[in-house]
Amino acid sequence: MAMVTVIRNAKVYQPEYAGVKDILVMNGKIAAVGENLKADFGGCVEVEELDAEGMAAVPGFIDSHEHIMGGGGEGGFATRTPEANLKDLISNGITTVVGCIGTDSVARDMTALLAKAHALEAEGITAYAYTGSYRVPVQTLTDSLMKDIMMLDKVIGVGEVAVSDHRSSQPSFEEFARIAADARVAGMLSGKAGIVNVHLGDSARKMDLIERVIHETEIPASQFLPTHVNRNAALFENCLELAKEGLTIDFTGNEDIDYWETICDEVRVCRGIRRLLDLGISSDRFTISSDGQGSMPVFNAAGEYQGIGIGKASCLLKEVRECVQKEGIPLEIAVKGITSNVASVLKLGAKGRLKAGFDADICLLAEDTLELKTVMARGQLVVRDGVQQVFGTFERA
Repeated sequence: MAMVTVIRNAKVYQPEYAGVKDILVMNGKIAAVGENLKADFGGCVEVEELDAEGMAAVPGFIDSHEHIMGGGGEGGFATRTPEANLKDLISNGITTVVGCIGTDSVARDMTALLAKAHALEAEGITAYAYTGSYRVPVQTLTDSLMKDIMMLDKVIGVGEVAVSDHRSSQPSFEEFARIAADARVAGMLSGKAGIVNVHLGDSARKMDLIERVIHETEIPASQFLPTHVNRNAALFENCLELAKEGLTIDFTGNEDIDYWETICDEVRVCRGIRRLLDLGISSDRFTISSDGQGSMPVFNAAGEYQGIGIGKASCLLKEVRECVQKEGIPLEIAVKGITSNVASVLKLGAKGRLKAGFDADICLLAEDTLELKTVMARGQLVVRDGVQQVFGTFERA
């Protein structure tokens, strides 16, 4: 692997559009972004040059909610979904992922989740995790939520804590507020986000617990990242009201949105973001995550299991593409939802931007179609011209 790479003639989105520039990468970091950059080490250092003319360079994608060791099980043991592998991530532009546990925290636990995060990082990307799952009390690795966040490097928050869902543990207001308070203080003491990633279900209670914490305690809206905000129209409208108060809301991408729009009243991501922007809500107030490898169960009105699908990491770029191509949202706005906005809310200081000093996580997209061509993770070319270059331990053909 070349220790120095120069990407030439790309249309650079930092994610703000910066014009046609070169990007100099050294030792896994972006060393410079500018015009006609030179990297001459007198032959002592290998320098690789990539011609990116006709391509858009955007930051590597950050997936803030993925079931990296699998999820599901709501339909019995045979419906447990498989783990994510490196190909699932890098072939879809994901260079940073945050793993979580969902419904099943019995057969899957924090030991296994952290082991999987370490495995993915050893294979070439950056991985973090939330402590806990749907359940309250939060099931941690150490003896407390605060200790997990403060002392486990990869743990940046807690989640996905389930509310307004028949599969949740039906936490009380006091329990939910204590989780937020402990996560906040642990984040402050460790310099992490201490974010509370909240799973939102279909219940008519919608965002009631989050609203009460924001309005009845001193804990600010910025402590929460509610996800699945677009799972139905009524919930989405409730989420928009809190976004006006400074809450960042997380859309769940969907590769099969035509089906889910019809049977579940799910809000298409591009239309939801367009509505958010049209209401004058800051473009910093949304993120998009994949719920990758998570189960997508269908229940009838009685809460009886009907069938199941699976979340796909490929939906992130698909949703950005739809924002641009269906709703006319500028790429520099749409891509914030999977880059800089995520890095900001999760306090990932070296991620989410194409600027000097940031990690060299870079995606090159065809300018006209926004098709993913090349991916760099921490300075290493992991996908080149659509061909995977780096493989997980058990992936190589």
